[in-house]
Amino acid sequence: MYKVVWPGGKKVVGTASFARRLDTLEGKTIGELWDYVFRGDEVFPALEKALSKRYPGIKFVGYKTFGNIHGGNEAKVIADLPDHLRKNGCDAVISSMGC
Repeated sequence: MYKVVWPGGKKVVGTASFARRLDTLEGKTIGELWDYVFRGDEVFPALEKALSKRYPGIKFVGYKTFGNIHGGNEAKVIADLPDHLRKNGCDAVISSMGC
């Protein structure tokens, strides 16, 4: 006889609902978040250029506005993020992480 144990363990965190998707990015303000690890300084300008061609009136709030989302100050940066996103009128976020 064998005992079978589920390796995933018991769930201890509840689930949350996702935010409603935007119908379009046209005229929206997009916040850019980066962990300063892999080429965000190259990736974000390319994304801005491509998205601006596709969605008239789109605006971007650069990653420098929010700070480094990884590292020694990340807890404060993440804690302040909701207020910074509201203050900058962000409708959505592009989060870029390197590894």
